[in-house]
Formats: sequence, C-alpha cells, structure tokens
Amino acid sequence: MTQAEHELLLPLVEEENICLPLPINVVSRYWNITIPMSEATENAKKYAGFGGSIMIEGIELAERHGLACKIIHSDLSTIKKTIDAGIPPIVILPGIPEITQHASVISGYDDDTLYHYVQKGTQEGQQQEGAIPIDVFNREWSEEGHLLIILAPPDAFSSLDVDESDADANRLCFVSERFNIQNNHAAALDSLKKALGASPSNPNALQMYAAMLNTQNSNDCIQFYEKCLGINERCYLAYNGLGNYYLKLDKFETAESYYTKAIGINPKRSAKIYKNRAYLREKQHKNSQAKDDLQTYLKLYPAARDRGMIERAIRQL
Repeated sequence: MTQAEHELLLPLVEEENICLPLPINVVSRYWNITIPMSEATENAKKYAGFGGSIMIEGIELAERHGLACKIIHSDLSTIKKTIDAGIPPIVILPGIPEITQHASVISGYDDDTLYHYVQKGTQEGQQQEGAIPIDVFNREWSEEGHLLIILAPPDAFSSLDVDESDADANRLCFVSERFNIQNNHAAALDSLKKALGASPSNPNALQMYAAMLNTQNSNDCIQFYEKCLGINERCYLAYNGLGNYYLKLDKFETAESYYTKAIGINPKRSAKIYKNRAYLREKQHKNSQAKDDLQTYLKLYPAARDRGMIERAIRQL
C-alpha cells in the first residue's frame, strides 16, 4: 500500500447493502458509529429487484445514528482541506460501463495522487487503497459536477469553511433518484423542480430534469440539457441524453455528433453509446465506422446478452 503524505486510516469494512452503500458504512465506522445491517436490510425490502446502491437511504441511516451530511459542489482544495481536518470525503464519480455513477471515499493525498478506499477481501484482512493521479481524478470528477458528500458529526463542520449554497438542491437530486427507483416519477420530477427552484443553475438538477423530460419525449429537454452544458461543459450524461433524444427523432447526424462529444469526454464510460452510434452510422451508410463501434461495444461489455446478434451484425457490415 502506497503511503500518502496526508492520510486518514479508515476501518476495514466488508458489509454493504443497497440501502447502506459501502462508502457510507466505511465513513460511519470511521466515526465509531455502527449502523445495524438489520435496519438497512429492512429498508431494502422496498426495492426488491434493484441491483444498485441508493445513496440517500444510506445518508439518512447515518443521520439517524447521529451524523450530519452536506452534499456540495466542490474542488480539489476542499477535498484536501477536508482530509486535513480529519474528515474522509465521499466523491461521486462516473461508473464503469452500464453503471451510471459510483461513490468513493477519499482517504488521502500527496502532491500528485489521490488515494481512495477499495474494498478488497484478502486473507490478511488489511485495508487496501487505490491510487489515482490527481489530473485523471479531476477530469473524471468534473463529469459529475465535482459532487462531494461530507458525512461527519455535526460539530466537525465548524472546522470547515465550504460553500453550501447548493447543498439543499443537491440533496433533492438524491431524493429524486430514490423516487425514480420506486417508479414514483411524479414525485421525482417534483423534487427536481424544487431543486431548480432553490438553485436554478445547479448542473446536476438540470441534467436530471432534462433526462426525465427526455423519457416523456418532451422537446423541452433540449433547453435544460443545453443549460447544463453551459455550466458544466464536461457533463457526459447531458451529451449522451441529447444523443438519445435526437436518435428517437431519427436525426442521425445530430445524434451522432452528441454521442461523439460524450465519447470524447470519456470513451470507456458506456458500452451502449457505441451500439447506439453504430445503429445511426449504419443508417447513414457509414458501415466501417459502425463496425468499429460494435466491436468497441463488445470489448467494453463482453457479457452483453445480445453478443451473438452483435457478432452477426459485425460480420454483415
């Protein structure tokens, strides 16, 4: 394990649940708060069949056991300041293919590297750390609007001076995400409207609101995606969303342009985007480029259920 110049020693934690995500459990244990897994298991009954993590459920569990939470838009200096104050921050980063996002606990830093907690079962049972160059981290973190979750005892916040102007709106975005998982789309949309009422220029709320309008096939989604990109030009999800919207309209050239911009930001974030771009490229008789995209799709998603069909399509192009 590489030693960071500024490092917090985090507890080894193996237990997690969709309602008690690992980063929440790790930070709670760091503060000597053990959240009973039975509570998380009971809450998880509301989400039968869901395979991801529900951050707001974990945050609320931690709050019920005495911690406070702030969800803010931040920067690298705040991450370092938070660690130096003895508080392990949680960041929201892009997910691997077919996972939209993931949360990670930052445990330390040095001049050019950030270290984050990695759950890795070993016979020795020792904590493992992942290292990521700061420039790579910042590039990926920017896709999510530099979202930072600070989970700590209430009195710990007195040692921090952070911008909390978007905190309420950011929390409402997480609440909206939960409503969507529950298929309560009206409540999810209402939460995002409240978030935008509190913070009209919140890029995450704008992107999520646009995405919901997109599912309703509303042309209004365009203006919200574009407003989001005016604030965060590296919002992968906004470019991808615009590509999806124009694909539904059979505007292949426009959709291809937006997909290509998203891929330019992060070529490994999604496999499906390559399949979508291959489809519209084939429609434009760009068979060689379509074939390349389908091959990339399978490279990023080797366990794809439609692998056989895609391989046949590759042979025919």
